[in-house]
Amino acid sequence: MKQNFVFISIVFAFFFSSFSSAQNKALQLDDYSKWKRIVSSKISSDGDWFVYGLRPNGGDDTLFIKKTTAATSDFSYRIPYASSPSFSSKSKWAAYLISPSKKAAKKLKKSRKKAFKTAELRNLITGDSIRFKRAKSMTFSEDGNYLAISLEKPESDKSKHKGQDLLIIDLTTLATLNFGNVNEFSFNKNSTHIAYTIDAAEMVGNGLYVYDLIKNKLQILDSDRKTYSNLIWDDANVLKKDWETKGTQIAVLKGKKIDTLEQRDNMLLVISNMHQTPTKKTLNTKKTSSFPENFVISEKGRLQFSNDGSFVLFGIKEQEKKIKMSKDTIANLDVFHWNDETINSVQKRRASRNRNFTYWASYQFKNDVFTRLTDDSMRNLLFSRNSDYWLGSNPKPYINDVNWGVSPADLYRVNLKTGKRDLMVKLIKRPLGYSPDGNYYAIQKDTAIHIIDLANNRVTNISKAADVNFMNLEHPYPHEKPPYGLAGWTKDGASIILNHKYDLWSLKLDGSAAKNITQGLGDKEEIRFRYQNLNTNDPYIDTKKPLLLNAYGEWTKKAGFYELKLGKKPKALLFDDYAFTRIMKAENADKVVFTKESFVTFPDYHITNLSFRKPNKLTDANPQQKEYKWGSKVLVDYTNSKGDKLQGTLTLPPDYEKGKKYPMVVYFYEKMSNRHHRYYMPSYDDRPHGSTYASNGYLFFQPDNVYEVGKPGTSSLDCITSATQKVIDLGYADPKKIGLQGHSWGGYQSSFILTQTDMFACVVTGAPPTDLESFYNNIYGNTGTNHVGIMEIGQVRMGRGVTPWTHREIYQRENPMFHAQKIKVPFMILHGTADGAVDWTQGLEFYNAARRLGKEVIFLSYPDEPHHLRVEANQKDFQIRMKQYFDHYLMGKEAPKWMTDGIPHLNKLYDKAK
Repeated sequence: MKQNFVFISIVFAFFFSSFSSAQNKALQLDDYSKWKRIVSSKISSDGDWFVYGLRPNGGDDTLFIKKTTAATSDFSYRIPYASSPSFSSKSKWAAYLISPSKKAAKKLKKSRKKAFKTAELRNLITGDSIRFKRAKSMTFSEDGNYLAISLEKPESDKSKHKGQDLLIIDLTTLATLNFGNVNEFSFNKNSTHIAYTIDAAEMVGNGLYVYDLIKNKLQILDSDRKTYSNLIWDDANVLKKDWETKGTQIAVLKGKKIDTLEQRDNMLLVISNMHQTPTKKTLNTKKTSSFPENFVISEKGRLQFSNDGSFVLFGIKEQEKKIKMSKDTIANLDVFHWNDETINSVQKRRASRNRNFTYWASYQFKNDVFTRLTDDSMRNLLFSRNSDYWLGSNPKPYINDVNWGVSPADLYRVNLKTGKRDLMVKLIKRPLGYSPDGNYYAIQKDTAIHIIDLANNRVTNISKAADVNFMNLEHPYPHEKPPYGLAGWTKDGASIILNHKYDLWSLKLDGSAAKNITQGLGDKEEIRFRYQNLNTNDPYIDTKKPLLLNAYGEWTKKAGFYELKLGKKPKALLFDDYAFTRIMKAENADKVVFTKESFVTFPDYHITNLSFRKPNKLTDANPQQKEYKWGSKVLVDYTNSKGDKLQGTLTLPPDYEKGKKYPMVVYFYEKMSNRHHRYYMPSYDDRPHGSTYASNGYLFFQPDNVYEVGKPGTSSLDCITSATQKVIDLGYADPKKIGLQGHSWGGYQSSFILTQTDMFACVVTGAPPTDLESFYNNIYGNTGTNHVGIMEIGQVRMGRGVTPWTHREIYQRENPMFHAQKIKVPFMILHGTADGAVDWTQGLEFYNAARRLGKEVIFLSYPDEPHHLRVEANQKDFQIRMKQYFDHYLMGKEAPKWMTDGIPHLNKLYDKAK
């Protein structure tokens, strides 16, 4: 017995040791493939079902459809390779698309075969499912009684016409109709009809058709050997409360391409009285004297009924002759002219948009009146639900290279039936948008909030009734400060609710009164309150009902939800040391889902009711995390040399011992402490992950930054060194083993700090602007814009009018390149050659300067990669090299050969691979 007991004890000890070891693995890159993120999440209208996908790093999606009342581990349905889920409105059915696996898709691509998707329709009550091959897209009707599935052509079908099979499934009987050669289709909101266009071979049978879903009756509304497009119902953009009176009219374009002309020549068809005897009206440009000469109705514009259904808005475009010339006889030249309205590189990036640009027009089909609404003197209309007036925007007087973060324009009230324009207000930089019905428009003009009353042609300063300024004076960039934002418009049509720094204010639209509806609790507790709209079908705020507020503690980092009954102070429902995001409410039930996360808690979904009591966990995406060392977080309060109150979020290793000094990686950008409760999902990218570094024995610190205009580098130096010194003073960090990492804007700052201090044992800088003078005159490749705006009044914050010629001493003072000779510590640069934000030559310049000066520098240059690494193999490669770099200088580990010797080009493995 004694021997057996000893044996059992040894076995138990071995098992416990193994189990304990399994719980204490340090997280490595090889483990990242075990982590999954949640995608495609939705809740059914009755709240009984929840669907979500799990997407592993580098792997395929798996879809789960879960009964919300079931235990966490009880998944009702599991569908590999599925995505794009949706529920029917009656919550009886779910539909989704199933794709080939990544491996299978790669194999198909290699053999030049198409990777078709399969649509699956599942009965959530019985579990029965039906599959439909070659699915392209699908949509439920609003009443949940029908599902439409558009199919792709078989691979053997090489025809050029766009029409494909359209399946309509009656979900009460599962009877299926197949309409052939369908190009576009749309249910009306009442789900009584589905309209579709035919695009067939040789245009035989082309036309506009409507199928009565109630009477099972098909009607041909128009047929011609022409192309039909831009199909729209008159209920497409109305509020849900108006659906019952709409869905009786259709508009569509039909036309034919002429070989010698660029634009298709279209007519506009409007079909009315759909439920009885349809009537047809046609706008034929050739028979309309007021239609501008050499213009066409364009399918490139948006087709839209007015909200009252009395007219149609559409796009018109200039017709052009096709130019047929050989490229061999024409010079390939881009002319950059000093007087260009926008720089040539911007024109090039916007070429497709500009080529497809259309002017707005309207057609009153009942009395056959055409009206042009925009032209070159005012090209833009701001879309609205108002049936009488829209606002026109003219930015032309204010276009210049310095604009950044704003789009200044003059605003006009435009009569949609007559085209008459009234100038409402000049030079608006901060529009806030329309009321849901389009009757009002909110703007910030100078420092005040104004309301444009479109019906009465009146502009009213409504913020003068309040004793606060709604501009965000703490906005970090040196251009016009924006407002804190618009919470919404009240259902009674009398007020607007605006955000302030912490509180919410209700302001009368006539400017007669203003009231702090959160009663100053936000300011007092430094909790930021924001209205949380859970009803996507009702864009108004119903102040007669309790309002749900999203809450965030500025200094505690606590977050959650409060209830606000007007006239009373907000009442906490859930307020805790977590971040709460991605909240959704079931449309027809008192059920809410949301994610809850912290540094140690993956943002899984939870379900509760509007009381937010006793939420239940719905998902468990990453149970494997418990096997790994993870770490914990603390907030660090500090001040810079100016006395500004700042915070940083510090990650401690899981086995942290008080009093022991640890190596530390400092990772920063601008404000970082608001990430205190962010979960660091191990993923393939080009950023250091706090979870991985903490798991491997590092401190991981993310401090806040604030800036003085004209001092971007020196401000950052002040904040980051002050923050780092605070962590050292608190006894956490080993002052000789601290590394620094920043990317993009953080790359500029880390490059500048590198030249000013030896506080950091090594620095890794990614995609960095390193020469402010050359950067000022370069372009942002993704948009073609030059850097003048971002340098002066944008993120770099040099100041309006502060240029390398007028203030050369400032540019030199803040320029990493100018101080390269002062570098005292080793550093490494990451840059992709196809970076469309910070040109690759910025990294190359810094490398060449440091190399010439004999500094210890490594340049990791990834061919054809953009601003952030996109190719998974490159992402993994950089993650490995960055950690090896920090491990060597901060942990004292042996440097790998690539760090000591480099990699000769002839030894580059990528070039040797087949």
